[in-house]
Amino acid sequence: MAKYTKHTGTKALLLGILTGGRSATPLALLALNRDRRELSGSWQDWPVFRTPLGRGLLVAGAVGELIGDKLPMTPNRTAATGLLGRAVSGAFVGLAIGTTGRRDRRVEGAVLGAVGAVIGSYVGFAARKAVGGATGLHDPLVALAEDAAVIAGTQKVLTSR
Repeated sequence: MAKYTKHTGTKALLLGILTGGRSATPLALLALNRDRRELSGSWQDWPVFRTPLGRGLLVAGAVGELIGDKLPMTPNRTAATGLLGRAVSGAFVGLAIGTTGRRDRRVEGAVLGAVGAVIGSYVGFAARKAVGGATGLHDPLVALAEDAAVIAGTQKVLTSR
């Protein structure tokens, strides 16, 4: 049992870290993976994941964020409001993942998701600046690579066993 619990907590933390990169992407991918048997949990019955409208809004939010992130007027992810939003999103995805184990780990998942999102926000910010500085690539190109990493990483975490 302890190994399974650790796995659920690890997923919550990793999804939180990925939420620090793109706050809406892990929730959107969770919505798109709603019917996966290995993700079975009570979260699948929550209206935001159960209904086509809820899933559509989560995906639309992620697409909007992927576009908005490239705009020059988009605030820094480590600014207070951005950081708070990412922490809340990370907590929500962790809360959902916390329902997938044999025991209810919602609180643990929410805390790990929120902490992961804060960590991921700072690490992602630093990495994006470092890659841009080292390669000379314009920020929107580096951001596209970050998009791909968050999408692929989230899908991998959600589908791992």
